[in-house]
Amino acid sequence: MEINNLRIVMLMFQPSIVARGLEKKLSDTGNFVTSLVNDFSKLDTYFEFTDLFIFHLPAKVAENSQEINTLVQICDKMKDNDMKMIIVGDPEGWEDLGKVYTGITSYVWLFRPVEMKELALAIEKAMAGVRPPGAKCRILIVDDDPDYAKIVKEWIKDVFKVDIVTAGIQAINFLMKLPANDQVDLILLDYEMPVVDGPQVLQMLRSDPVTEKIPVVFLTGVGDRESVTRVMSLKPDGYLLKSTSKANLLTFLKNKLRISEY
Repeated sequence: MEINNLRIVMLMFQPSIVARGLEKKLSDTGNFVTSLVNDFSKLDTYFEFTDLFIFHLPAKVAENSQEINTLVQICDKMKDNDMKMIIVGDPEGWEDLGKVYTGITSYVWLFRPVEMKELALAIEKAMAGVRPPGAKCRILIVDDDPDYAKIVKEWIKDVFKVDIVTAGIQAINFLMKLPANDQVDLILLDYEMPVVDGPQVLQMLRSDPVTEKIPVVFLTGVGDRESVTRVMSLKPDGYLLKSTSKANLLTFLKNKLRISEY
């Protein structure tokens, strides 16, 4: 996808040299970039003529309750008005904010430092169109616990087309055999599995051109900081605990895959 001729608004809680550098990169590639810094009272007036919002978060944003409240309000506005947004932040912020507001992980995230190749991919994801009504997205569940995988399938099968494999290598083989016109739209991946664990599977997926762009969301019982940090460099598209409810999982997946009608 060409990253040019887009009308982009950069959102910031405070001025940032890093954010300004990102703004310059976008402008230099032929986009029209405007910034809003800490005053979001007139945000609604930008919706009509903006293609994409990029929210550049400060470090330790999860420790500022006022900024969290503002961020949640803005995310809700974006969703209500079907606006496209990328969030730029740190892995720790992604993890901590996800604990207080699950909706934050449904947006496309970029971790600092931002490379142009990663930015292009993020924009491509964010600008992807909404699926037409009645067309089911396809989800692959990768979990060595078949009983839990079947429970998740029951939860989401009315909205999504669902496949299950019980090992990491099975997942790779399954994806490689799919025809070009029937690919998986998202993978729900367990963390702890024998032989090849979840992080290793994600690394293999990211290193293959056929599978590198498939969104991968961990659905796991492993929630300690060390384990989460291990996979951040591989940039998963979400990290959910198996303690999540059916309602929360469905909401997350619908937001992630931008399904407007069910």
